Amino acid sequence: MKLTILDGHAVNPGDLPWDEFRKYADVTIYERTPENLVAERIGDSDAVFLNKIRITEDILSACPNLKYIGVLATGYNVIDLAAARRHNVIVTNIPSYSTDSVAQHVFSFILHFTNRVAEHNQSVQNGDWVKCPDFCYWNSSLIELTGKTLGIFGYGSIGKKVAQIAKAFGMKVICCTRTPKADMPPQVSFEDLLSQSDFISLHAPLTDKTQNIINKESLKFIKPSAYLINTARGGFVVEKDLAEALNNNQLAGYAADVVVEEPMNADSPLLGAKNCVITPHIAWAPLETRARLQGIALENLKAWLKGTPINVVSK
Repeated sequence: MKLTILDGHAVNPGDLPWDEFRKYADVTIYERTPENLVAERIGDSDAVFLNKIRITEDILSACPNLKYIGVLATGYNVIDLAAARRHNVIVTNIPSYSTDSVAQHVFSFILHFTNRVAEHNQSVQNGDWVKCPDFCYWNSSLIELTGKTLGIFGYGSIGKKVAQIAKAFGMKVICCTRTPKADMPPQVSFEDLLSQSDFISLHAPLTDKTQNIINKESLKFIKPSAYLINTARGGFVVEKDLAEALNNNQLAGYAADVVVEEPMNADSPLLGAKNCVITPHIAWAPLETRARLQGIALENLKAWLKGTPINVVSK
């Protein structure tokens, strides 16, 4: 059985072995695959693993031996699922592998804004404390989280974990979700979530209804003292509108691990925007998290080989 990994570098830049996969298949690994080489590299493979490589009707038609696509991520919008069904190709994903690491990243952003550790460390390294006449100083206001309100948009596994951490900090939690349940925090409308929260964290799926939900109009509901956190999807945000709001002090700050176009475009309006913090899509990337992803991918492959596929998204 031939297995091709089309873009293995992001998941495994060399710090995790692929050895277990080789017990079940003849494995070929490419660090990256440009669009024009996808069909050629799949060739007569029975199975492929990929992360951000698009699989279309044309590619499936050109690769008639392909029977299995394993997406090395939770999102699978890169796959034409209707085409996969027509070609009898099973598609699986990796659910709920990054819950802990993404929730951790959310609070790294929140604590960046509240405690200003990097800013004050830089000040100390520049010699400001050495020259200070007092035993302490601060360059910008510090914020205590106890009693602050965290609004969570989307209350799946990550949203729930973020709520648990927030409560440990003594925060009040409210949420806005398409699937309300009795055991959730108080549920409010999207507009109320924006207007009542001191911190807002986005965790909903990207759909036609949530695309561009943070825009010129919705930003008017956010308090000027509030912070917006996005570790979910760049497509939630109209970046031009958000940059204008930041530069006009309509909100206190924005932190994101995702942008609309990845890698980020050089002309992104968020580059250089006031009080804007961006990391390069790394919330899922701790070693332990990627090892968990790889382990689930292996179990997906083994289950498919046994004829009892799991985590299937192409039915």
